[in-house]
Amino acid sequence: MTALFAGVVGQDEAVHALAAAAHRPVHAYLLAGPPGTGKRLAARAFAAAVLCTAGGDGACDTCRRVMAGVHPDVVVVEREGPWITMASAVEITRLAARSPVEGDRKVIVLPDFHLVREAGPALLKTIEEPPASTVFVILADAVPPELVTIASRCVRVDFRPLTDSTVAAALQGDGLAPDRAATVAQAAGGRLDRARLLASDPALEGRLETWRAAPGRLDGHGATAARLADELVATIDEAVAVLAARHAEEIAHLEEANARAAEVNGRVAGGRAATRAGVKELEDRHRRELRRQRTDELRAGLAVLAAAYRDRAAPGGPAAPGALRALELIGELSANLAFNVGETLALQALMGRLSRLVA
Repeated sequence: MTALFAGVVGQDEAVHALAAAAHRPVHAYLLAGPPGTGKRLAARAFAAAVLCTAGGDGACDTCRRVMAGVHPDVVVVEREGPWITMASAVEITRLAARSPVEGDRKVIVLPDFHLVREAGPALLKTIEEPPASTVFVILADAVPPELVTIASRCVRVDFRPLTDSTVAAALQGDGLAPDRAATVAQAAGGRLDRARLLASDPALEGRLETWRAAPGRLDGHGATAARLADELVATIDEAVAVLAARHAEEIAHLEEANARAAEVNGRVAGGRAATRAGVKELEDRHRRELRRQRTDELRAGLAVLAAAYRDRAAPGGPAAPGALRALELIGELSANLAFNVGETLALQALMGRLSRLVA
């Protein structure tokens, strides 16, 4: 059964727990840990193991369809907007009450559940006592106060942060050179999904250097700070362009597959309705991924910027005036990223404040 979890890297304890639980699953599981540590892939593998009737080796039709995201009894309920809303809670309750399509069970996966907020109490009863055929798999980056009560009703499986060495080893397994793998792993901040995206980005080192050089370019003038902020936003745009290109390929492949299916079924190949099946859902997911990528890129850039100021504040370093205060300002912006701040205005404000420290 662990063959299904082969792609989950560095989470042996979590994989062992989920593989064992799949034989006799209970009503709800909470997979908790930082983003990019394999929770989504593990949830899908666990769902395949729960539904599989052939031992969970990953080779049967059920496993293949679950892992491909096309099995009708595995439903992933993505949030719309920055929080999980009451409308989503109503939809989750409806899905929980629905009978499985093919077998005796269905699995409902709830990503980003640390953003549940006021919808939490509305979902407590559903998650605590779902129909016997329903298994919930809840994914959360952390357990905020809004999630504590629901968490207490679930079997919790923790996913630990991935070390740079673990990420680098996985990248080398993908065929990346050791030096490049080490650079990418450090920039990925413990996220294997982000590391694999950055591995195909030839401009990564240049972007990192732009952030690293920022303290030395600030001269106390507002115009310089504004130009630097624009350059840093441009690095985010550049990074997101790589993901956007990948998204365009995914949509093209889906439309091509839809066109082939329409032709086989005797419909007009290339017809708008036929080729666009499932495209809206894919585009919605892409929008969420692009927003997440922009935030991840900004957070990674701020980490590089903070490291540059730590070097200045360290004993024997340049000891630039205000370096410690600069670290505080960078930390404040990093914390505020959870509230979907506008990156352009945020970076303009930060560069202006850092420039005034130089002055």
